Amino acid sequence: MRRLWVSALYRYVRYNKWVWDRLPPDVTRAAPLRSYASLMHRVIRSKMDRRQYFGTFFLRNRATLTLIPHLADRAAVDSVLTIAFLGCSSGAEVYSVLWTIRSARPNLKIVAHAVDISKEILEVAERGVYSLTEPGLCGEPIFARMTLEEMREMFDIDRGRSQATIKSWLKEGITWHHGDAASAESLTILGPQDMVVASNFLCHMTPADAEDCLRTVARTVRPGGYLLVSGIDLEVRTRVARDLRWRPVRDFLEDIHEGDPAVRGDWPWKYWGLEPLNKKHRDWELRYAAVFEIPGDRLAIKPDGTRTSVAATA
Repeated sequence: MRRLWVSALYRYVRYNKWVWDRLPPDVTRAAPLRSYASLMHRVIRSKMDRRQYFGTFFLRNRATLTLIPHLADRAAVDSVLTIAFLGCSSGAEVYSVLWTIRSARPNLKIVAHAVDISKEILEVAERGVYSLTEPGLCGEPIFARMTLEEMREMFDIDRGRSQATIKSWLKEGITWHHGDAASAESLTILGPQDMVVASNFLCHMTPADAEDCLRTVARTVRPGGYLLVSGIDLEVRTRVARDLRWRPVRDFLEDIHEGDPAVRGDWPWKYWGLEPLNKKHRDWELRYAAVFEIPGDRLAIKPDGTRTSVAATA
């Protein structure tokens, strides 16, 4: 019975999307249709089956990458930044972030950890070799959002083999871990991190599992550090952020929310689609922020190399 019901829902959604795609933008932005779309999205998120996807892009969200070097300045302790990537997939986000930080802050030492539940996809990320012709997310190549100059800076390109290999200096300082980001045991080996990136995998979990995972992930960020979490049901992220008293980072907040056309364009017809930013929401900054400062004491490095609390944040 459930299978028949879900099949009927898929047909209904496809018909609605067909109509929606043919309406003028001024019509789809009207309040009544936005309300209807929001209702459809809630139904889709609650009824559609969810599963993990590994497709992504290099330089996926430009606004996030613009912010990250500034966060690195604030989070680093004595010119050392510890950063973890959870659900790192094929490595595009790992290398994009490290290229951005190292290009802007060449004197900053980075100690990076990358974790994924798929051993096969983790091996792809560690090798750092990507096809120039194979289609990726949305049928587009993984390099679709890069300029040729950016590709030359990040990759050694072999046109004969139709592949691009991450330059060796970008691979330095990364430890790759096969593990589950939802498991506290898997994350214990990382130790406290100045910055944690947990993007575009929590939305593929049920809301209850995503909330449990996010609370586990949050314990990996040291007090005063930063958590970047996108690709998650907004109600889940907002509830956890409020409960744990995270401080939304307001810099580039709106640009980051709008910065990934793959997820913004999929609203409301895919469960991972990201709703338009609406400042009429109560606590809209908390709801739409994708970057948070974790409250607590800041750290310094003692002479023996260990980190210690030095001052409480407001």
